[in-house]
Amino acid sequence: MRRLIWIPVLLAAGVALWLWGFGGANWVARVAADQQHAVQNAMAGALRRLKSGDMAALGALWALCFSYGFFHAAGPGHGKMVIGGYGLGRRVPMGRLAALAVASSLAQAATAVVLVYAGLLILGWTRDQMQGLADQTLNQISTLAIAAIGAWLLWRGLRGLWRMRPQSGPQSGSQPELPQVADLSGLGQPLPHVHDANCGHVHGPTLEQAAQVRSLRDAAVVIGAIALRPCTGALFLLILTWQLGSPWAGIVGAFVMGLGTASITLLVAVASVSLRESALAQVAGGPAMARTLAVIEALAGGLVLALALQLLLRSV
Repeated sequence: MRRLIWIPVLLAAGVALWLWGFGGANWVARVAADQQHAVQNAMAGALRRLKSGDMAALGALWALCFSYGFFHAAGPGHGKMVIGGYGLGRRVPMGRLAALAVASSLAQAATAVVLVYAGLLILGWTRDQMQGLADQTLNQISTLAIAAIGAWLLWRGLRGLWRMRPQSGPQSGSQPELPQVADLSGLGQPLPHVHDANCGHVHGPTLEQAAQVRSLRDAAVVIGAIALRPCTGALFLLILTWQLGSPWAGIVGAFVMGLGTASITLLVAVASVSLRESALAQVAGGPAMARTLAVIEALAGGLVLALALQLLLRSV
């Protein structure tokens, strides 16, 4: 049974070797781009049918939107990198990471809706202006935010390893214990308040509350880093449906596209949690688990940081 725990680790190592050692990443990117192009052409056909009054084309359009989101997420992109790195580096429950994956994909669709309708109704931008903003400025800001997440994970992991380094000699700041002497100077004064389980006062956040605050803060950062870069296909859809006089069809389609993207990021979330827990199962309990957690966090952060810097260099 213990040997079976290594299966996800070996599978992940094999996939990583194929992706970056044997050109698998380029093959996946090429196939995903070809499929996106084919789906985009089919979406244009469905939009022409919708313009002619064929309401049956609406279902086909939304199904194509889901397919486009799926193939878009299958190629190289920000969302998988952040969700996978965060899931590896932080011990997030599976359900919470899955919700984070869906929320980030839907937030990305919301960014596309806000960008298009702010550009059309308020700023009077053209399609090229909006796409240029998404592909250049927002893309670089999003990548910088992802690089910051990677650096944060790397720093946390290295800091944890530094704190667990072996200490030599007596601990600094330790004082010899002095004999206690009764203090009688407070006789006749009101007794000090005794803090116990029944006093009813809040003396500080509980561990659960502190963890919840951290997770909410982390979730906002992760969602924001992904949502900053809207999907190009969503921009294309929203602008065309606006021109055809069916803006609501494009808005719904953008969020359906986000669900298609989420289907891939959900798989990445499951894989990252399974890989992390498989590694931790080898060192169940004790200081070895804390050290393994720190190492995984540092490695995940370093990987996210390296990939984000690589994307930044390509966009320059």
